[in-house]
Amino acid sequence: MAFSTHRLLSSALPVIVVVALSACVKKPPVLATPPPPPPAAAPTVTTASTTPPPPPARPPEPPPIPTEPPVRSNALLPWNDRPIEEVNGPNSPLKPVFFAYDSDELDDAAKKILAVNADVLKQYPTWVITVEGHTDERGTAEYNLALGDRRALTARNYLISLGIAADRLRTVSYGKEFPFDAEHSEGAWHQNRRAHFMLTSK
Repeated sequence: MAFSTHRLLSSALPVIVVVALSACVKKPPVLATPPPPPPAAAPTVTTASTTPPPPPARPPEPPPIPTEPPVRSNALLPWNDRPIEEVNGPNSPLKPVFFAYDSDELDDAAKKILAVNADVLKQYPTWVITVEGHTDERGTAEYNLALGDRRALTARNYLISLGIAADRLRTVSYGKEFPFDAEHSEGAWHQNRRAHFMLTSK
């Protein structure tokens, strides 16, 4: 019996030693996973304790600069709004008629011009016109005064036949006294043999 116990102890002893040694061996430490970094702090928003000031007031609009009324060119004005001197100027709406040498007869060109003049006088019914009779320099002063008178009357009578009232048409003869062209040539003489129209009043 004692032998058996001793034998049992002898066989169990190595097992006990192995177990004891195993218990003494240290396990390698388990490394812990480092914790994640803390989240970044949100930027601090400073809240004003008072209401922001209103935007600056808009400066008042400057008063509009008064503009002067546009100046109307005389070229665009009706003839009745222009001074008499301009109506009687070189751009007059009343055109002269011309005569042949030593004649007071109206040719077709003269009649057409007188028809245009009659239309102008109808457009401005208050105008009073003086029809001037002129001649060239040839002949005596007395003869040319009489010829100029006949030319003025011929033009006046034709305007009356076109419907212009006789009391709006005066006549005067200047003969050769006031030539329109002072040259001594056929061209100048042609310019001076005329009935010329002047606005007297409107």
